[in-house]
Amino acid sequence: MHLVKKYSIELILFFIGLIVLGFIFFKTSKNSPVSPDVSPTPFPFAEMTIPYLRNRTYQSSLGDLKYLSENQAYTSYLTSYDSDSLQIFGLLTKPKGDVPKSGWPVIIFIHGYIPPAEYRTAVNYSSYVDYLARNGFVVFKIDLRGHDNSQGEAGGAYYSADYIIDTLNAYAVLQNSDFVDSTKIGLWGHSMAGNVILRSLAAKPEIPAAVIWAGAVFSYSDMQKYGINDGSYQPPPNNSNRQRKRSELRNLYGDFDPESPFWQQVTPVNYLNDLKGALMLNHAIDDNVVNIGYSRDLIELLNKAQVLSELKEYPSGGHNLTGVSFTNAMQNTVEFFRSHL
Repeated sequence: MHLVKKYSIELILFFIGLIVLGFIFFKTSKNSPVSPDVSPTPFPFAEMTIPYLRNRTYQSSLGDLKYLSENQAYTSYLTSYDSDSLQIFGLLTKPKGDVPKSGWPVIIFIHGYIPPAEYRTAVNYSSYVDYLARNGFVVFKIDLRGHDNSQGEAGGAYYSADYIIDTLNAYAVLQNSDFVDSTKIGLWGHSMAGNVILRSLAAKPEIPAAVIWAGAVFSYSDMQKYGINDGSYQPPPNNSNRQRKRSELRNLYGDFDPESPFWQQVTPVNYLNDLKGALMLNHAIDDNVVNIGYSRDLIELLNKAQVLSELKEYPSGGHNLTGVSFTNAMQNTVEFFRSHL
């Protein structure tokens, strides 16, 4: 009799516990956005998804520094590191003077779209790098795979994880460098690199600070809404590996669909609630390549997710934020990194 009574009480408590847990789960799922579910088994193009990028390993080391040039403020070097067994080259600047006890703060500089065959390490974005380097940062401008001397094929930003992997391997390189403060590594990117940066932040939410200039393709719905008007774009040959993969991707999953479980795991805005760092957007109102709507839409999503963020708009300067807007945007960028690195 006592055994039956004890069993009945335990059964009642068990069901009460299930009801309480169900209520908690319903309340949490209703009020707190959650990241998309992770598929339990590998599937085609899983490497594009944020869960995959979060769980894979990033490990590399910095190659020899080859002296390039110097001025009163910093010295420039050419160097390289490994990313997916590919040798990725880049331009590294170091401030003059004694290395601080904790190391220098660093900005990983990710270039925008330039036809890969035309991109040159020491030429493109030189004024951008110079401004940041003169303000006391180590700058590592990486040449994404397939650009200049970097090995591999230029896989593109939006429908490949290649550039995110190159970025996060560069991050790992700097974390293990003795002249760097491993807690003060930020990201800077222009145009297509906006997508690369936001996906990198989603994959590594602890990155403390990032700055995007004239960025594009954050929700993928925004690409359908605004498009990109880049007259310099040169599509890869039809027989290229990149085109073959793009065709396979489209055949398997179709074009972007916000209701698709696959695309939900690719889209970085679905993971904004996880971000720990700060993000600054800079965009010219007269940008005729990447519509400023990309940045305006993203800042709304960042604010809803309570990510520390800001959008700086400039009346002129176009896609590259030239003229007076360049100086203003650069100074805003420097102040932002000083505050958050």
